[in-house]
Order: sequence, then structure tokens, then C-alpha cells
Amino acid sequence: MLNRGFLRLVPGLAVGLAATMVWSHGDVVPQAVNTDALPEVGEEWLTENPYRADKAGDEVWQTAIEVGASGYNQNCARCHGLGAVSGGLAPDVRYLEASEYGDEWYVERFQSGYTQDGITKMPAFGEILGQKAAWAIRTYIETRADDGALDTHIDRLKEIRDQLSAGTIDDPAAVRDELMVIASEAATASGAPVADSAARVAALQLTDDPASFKAAADTLTVGLSAAN
Repeated sequence: MLNRGFLRLVPGLAVGLAATMVWSHGDVVPQAVNTDALPEVGEEWLTENPYRADKAGDEVWQTAIEVGASGYNQNCARCHGLGAVSGGLAPDVRYLEASEYGDEWYVERFQSGYTQDGITKMPAFGEILGQKAAWAIRTYIETRADDGALDTHIDRLKEIRDQLSAGTIDDPAAVRDELMVIASEAATASGAPVADSAARVAALQLTDDPASFKAAADTLTVGLSAAN
């Protein structure tokens, strides 16, 4: 069944989306998403996310997150919030459960949109963006960390961020491993097994090349700002 956190928001769906539509989807044209890097999924619309790691493998899963982030930011963030963190006017889609039942709800809304009293609250994205983009965006959304997921590690993450910014990291591999351990403890809002948290992204960016330090530091800065 759907995640309780998401269900609490559904009764206010019409009201919330109506408010945002005054300045958002009513006059916004959906933006195409480049999905060339993702494997094909066929013509018939699926009812379950094919890009999850347990189905497609870690490499495809990571690519789907990256493609989905771009697609989400171009088409969804204006209503549903940066990083899929809702400001309260539209449902917080992070809480849509990462399961076949949640997938069915998501893909129906993605394909058909939502209309009330002849007014489009959410456009139908299906024919314009296509199925690959739909599931990439779904993958990005369901891997967002829950609120407070990194709270117990904030002080340490700030220390790492500051050291990266100053270029004073002596053992990048050890820091990368530590970030991955921290990331493994971050829970998703959807119930998906792995959160693509700021700690995880920073760990993937960090290499032995000092030029990578800034990118990892910037990722942690953004993630810590969102946490606060």
C-alpha cells in the first residue's frame, strides 16, 4: 500500500496543485529529457520501475538517477520542490512508496496528468516525455533521503566539507569510505533500500585527484543546507 506520509498529502492534492498551477504548470511546456544513456523498456507502458538496482543493476540505476534528476528539475521541481522536497503546496512525492503499487499510481498520473473542473492541475507528460524519462524521474524521486536522514552525522559532514574546501584531505580513499558508511545509514522517504544522499554523491565524486575535492565539498554544502 502507499506510504502513509504520502497518503496524508493526497487529500489535499487538488487544493495544493490548484494553488501552484496559478504560476506553474498552467503556462509551462514540458521539457524533453535526454534518455539515450538508458536501456530501452519497450513500447507498452510498464507498471513497475525497471531501473531499480535489483532489476537493472547498479550502473543503470545510477544513470537513471542522473537522468531523472535532470528531468525532475526541468519539469517537476517548480511544483514539487527542489530535491523533491515539497514546500507544502503540492504533495511531497518522496513519500510515494517504492513498490509496484506506488509505481502504478505514479505512472498513471505521469501519463494522464490531473484535471479538475476543466482546469489542468498537472499536465499529461506521458506522450511528450516518454516511458524512459518517466521511470528515470521515478528512480530519482524514490531515492531521495528522508527528512533528517543525515542529522546524526551533520557535524562530521561539515568537518569533511571544510577539509575538502581547504584541500587538507590526506587520504581521500579513507574519507570516501567514511562517506559511504554514513550514506548507508541514510533512509529514504519511499522505503527504497538506498538513499542517493549528499554523502553518497560526494563519495562518488571524491577521487585521489585534488580537483575532485571542490565538487565533493559543493555537494556536501548543498546537502547540509537542505538538511537545515
